[in-house]
Amino acid sequence: MTFRKCGVALACWLFAVNVMAAPVEISGVRLEESIDVGSARLQLNGAGIRYKAIFKVLVAGLYLGKKAATPEEVFAAPGPKRMSLTFLRDVDSQEFSKQFMKGFADNTGADEVAKLAPALTRMSQLITEQKKFQTGDTLTIDWIPGSGTVIAFKGQPQGQPFRESELMNGLLAMWVGKNPADARLKDALLGKPS
Repeated sequence: MTFRKCGVALACWLFAVNVMAAPVEISGVRLEESIDVGSARLQLNGAGIRYKAIFKVLVAGLYLGKKAATPEEVFAAPGPKRMSLTFLRDVDSQEFSKQFMKGFADNTGADEVAKLAPALTRMSQLITEQKKFQTGDTLTIDWIPGSGTVIAFKGQPQGQPFRESELMNGLLAMWVGKNPADARLKDALLGKPS
């Protein structure tokens, strides 16, 4: 192979890699195609907008180790996971916490909610302590095996990890479970075309 052909092949390969790794942009929010959580490289499974009535509230992105097309595959996925939320409008943290806890209860059995009550109370406190989420603020929820569920606001972890292994799937169920906060967002997170 000549030097020129090698150069062309290398340029084509670099272009393909850059296209595959290009970030996704939704309503002005950039989501990377892949990220590192813990010691794992995760890929964007799907992303979309959470609407309340006609208002855009936030952009959500679901990151997993490999693509999942059903809620069951999301819950069963091994290794780290991330739910990324970026606010598109100012939201009162107390109201958000109420909706968050309602979404959890709507998608989790009563026994499981009772078992996780102390963790949910602590999580609610972490959320309400923020006072207000402003446009552009981020909230991430990471599951890191061996550590637990880590909540971060604007990239800063809040408190100690939640050790309860069932907690992350309950949180993910709010978005992709049987009674999701937004059915269109559920489909988007599962990578279904709109």
